[in-house]
Amino acid sequence: MLNSDVICEFPLAEMLKFHQSHGGEGTILVTEVKDPSKYGVVVSNADGQIQSFVEKPQIFVSNKINAGIYLFNVDILSRIELRPTSIEREIFPKMAADKQLYSMVLPGYWMDVGQPKDFLSGMCMHLAYLRKTKVEVLAAAGPHFIGNVLISPEAKVGTNVVLGPDVVIGAGAVIEDGARIKRSTVMEGSKVRAHAFVANSIVGWQSTVGSWSRVTESVLGEDVQIANEILVNEGIVCPHKEVKEDSPTAKIIL
Repeated sequence: MLNSDVICEFPLAEMLKFHQSHGGEGTILVTEVKDPSKYGVVVSNADGQIQSFVEKPQIFVSNKINAGIYLFNVDILSRIELRPTSIEREIFPKMAADKQLYSMVLPGYWMDVGQPKDFLSGMCMHLAYLRKTKVEVLAAAGPHFIGNVLISPEAKVGTNVVLGPDVVIGAGAVIEDGARIKRSTVMEGSKVRAHAFVANSIVGWQSTVGSWSRVTESVLGEDVQIANEILVNEGIVCPHKEVKEDSPTAKIIL
């Protein structure tokens, strides 16, 4: 089981090996944090057997938090009643009390990407991971690609475009001549028109950023159309909207 809003190196083979070695009913991945007082922490012994869960501890008991990736034997199904149930709040403490739940420390990076700013931070972490492990999938450095840039083979990139650092271009996306994009994701089927500028932003599926427009610190939902020569700064634009006027300050465009 995996929470859908986390990104990491996903060491699933190592996790399976660890799970089989301890013989317990379940394994959860945990990650280390600098300030555990902001989280619910996991307290385990030297073998990884979980002793307890402590919500936002005011004194140090552990610096490891639930990373949202779980491996269970099918026996866990007998613990779950036929009603809405929180695995984390209701089932995990019982498994820990029965000494059937273990933790494995997650190697490498981890990020909860459920919020736009965290999504972009997670994107940067993943690109850095690719730089270390699969550098061949990144665009070669040069005058048009700065730092870590990942471009789908199905995307089209024009001339005199500058991408990066930290840019992802999705399948079917079109980046027209002279566009400049940095620390952003342009999702599948979207278009960034000629000489547009996009920074610290997420351009949703099938959206368009018009020619000479500037989109900064913003999130564009699906099928958003930004007209030519428009500024959108710190904006959240809901799906299927057309923006024809400048939006220079923080705003939700419904």
